[in-house]
Amino acid sequence: MTKSITSLFIPFKEPISAIKIPKQFTFPFNYTPHPLSVLASKELQEYLNTQTDWEHNFGINAKENERFYGKMFGVLVVKNQNNQLGYLAAFSGILAKQTILKHFVPPVFDRKSDTSFYTQLEEEINELNQQVKSLKSSSDYEQTISNHNHLTNEAEELLSRKKNELKTAKKQRQLQRKEQRQKLSPKEFEELQLQHQKLSMDFDFGYKRTAREWKLILQESTQHVKKFESQLAQLNSERKRKSGLMQQELFEQYQMLNATGESKSVLAIFEDELAKKPPAGAGDCAAPKLLQYAFRNKLKPVAMAEFWWGQSPKLEVRKHGHFYPACKTKCAPILGHMLQGLNVEESPITISQKQTLAIEILFEDDSLLVINKPAELLSVPGKKLKDSVETRMKLKYPQATGPMLAHRLDMSTSGLMVLSKSLEIHRELQSQFVNRTIKKRYLALLDGLVTENSGTIELPLRVDIANRPSQIVCFEHGKKAITNWEVIDRTNNQTRIHFFPITGRTHQLRVHASHPLGLNAAILGDDIYGQRNTRLHLQANYLQFEHPVMKEKMAFELPSEF
Repeated sequence: MTKSITSLFIPFKEPISAIKIPKQFTFPFNYTPHPLSVLASKELQEYLNTQTDWEHNFGINAKENERFYGKMFGVLVVKNQNNQLGYLAAFSGILAKQTILKHFVPPVFDRKSDTSFYTQLEEEINELNQQVKSLKSSSDYEQTISNHNHLTNEAEELLSRKKNELKTAKKQRQLQRKEQRQKLSPKEFEELQLQHQKLSMDFDFGYKRTAREWKLILQESTQHVKKFESQLAQLNSERKRKSGLMQQELFEQYQMLNATGESKSVLAIFEDELAKKPPAGAGDCAAPKLLQYAFRNKLKPVAMAEFWWGQSPKLEVRKHGHFYPACKTKCAPILGHMLQGLNVEESPITISQKQTLAIEILFEDDSLLVINKPAELLSVPGKKLKDSVETRMKLKYPQATGPMLAHRLDMSTSGLMVLSKSLEIHRELQSQFVNRTIKKRYLALLDGLVTENSGTIELPLRVDIANRPSQIVCFEHGKKAITNWEVIDRTNNQTRIHFFPITGRTHQLRVHASHPLGLNAAILGDDIYGQRNTRLHLQANYLQFEHPVMKEKMAFELPSEF
């Protein structure tokens, strides 16, 4: 199903003649929204607030225990064939339980079509799911499992009881022999020993006979269980096979266009780029849908932006109305293909890497050095960006042994780092970090007001598998993360604050600051959990440790950069 251009190309309501058209298309993974994208987003948000075409609970005014689903939306500013500027709108995934809705571009491939292979395979998989469910809920299966569990428990209890009886009887015989050794004649004592040996053999034989009997009983019971397990294994195997086939065939249907007119399936894109299969939902995000529709309908992309609408999910950090970059796990390979042929802005990270980011050395001796890392310089080399503190320091100190970095700072974080010149010193410093004897303090400027003056945040973190390297709060699988904090001052709806991390998880301070269960105020300039600014306003400005050789406390403090 394809909607017409006239229904989806949306002319701007407000005058745009004073707004300059960008010379390059938006770099989707790190951007400041162009004024045209901001205006298009504003108009789309007005539509979301006033439309009556469909119903969806975004949780903006959600009541307690009410189910809600915030959603990522995107706008693509385009020129049509008459050289008129307008925009397209899209949502990621499904909205109001629908894949196709008025006002929004359609999916690249409509998996909900009644005639699609997806629907047919989905019905077959649902049938297999029903068979598995019916088998597991059948009275025969439940009775077989119940009987087997009952027999297993009965056998364990009986054999455990008999083993305890055997041990008790053995101790009683030993005690009797000890008591009777001086009272009985040698011959009488020998007869007692023989009697005890026979009793021991009788007990042992009785235990082994009972164990054999129960082993046979349990073997028969296990065979009954295995018959059901074999049926379930066959059903699950067939379900897995069909699911894999469905995913493969599905991603073959997602034929993604680019500005040169080249078409390539999502499956081929991921296999060529990453040598692996695409994750679920790849191709259904707003950005690919927008570009696909534009290329299909001869519309020229000008600028793009994505924003979150609604309440934040419990695990992720999403702010209502804030702009966000495209996700990397699902969209980076796809957009890498789709943006070919467009004049795209250079990545701000690449631009910063081209600049000379000087590393200031604050202290140095034969054992270690303390540096001031500039913002936007990696601590260790990445997959594509090789310039880093570690790379430079190894070039500067070729005689250094072992890893030099005793700890790391996020790329966007500036501030104090301690480096070792030998493996022995590295181990000593690492030990101090592990034992938490090193004192660290960070200075941050938060985009919002924190009403309390101090506190502790305990929110476990794990990587967002669908959008690395972002972290999410996860009480089930997350790693322990603890941060103490103290407010310095509050001005202009911003809070200057000191963080004292107890643990050292990736993006710990950034998530603890921005998450609703944390301070609910993102660090200014946080382009992952807040909104982009001139820089991430986070600085490691105090560090205290014991010199591994001199055994003296060393403390370093930097003046505030913001």
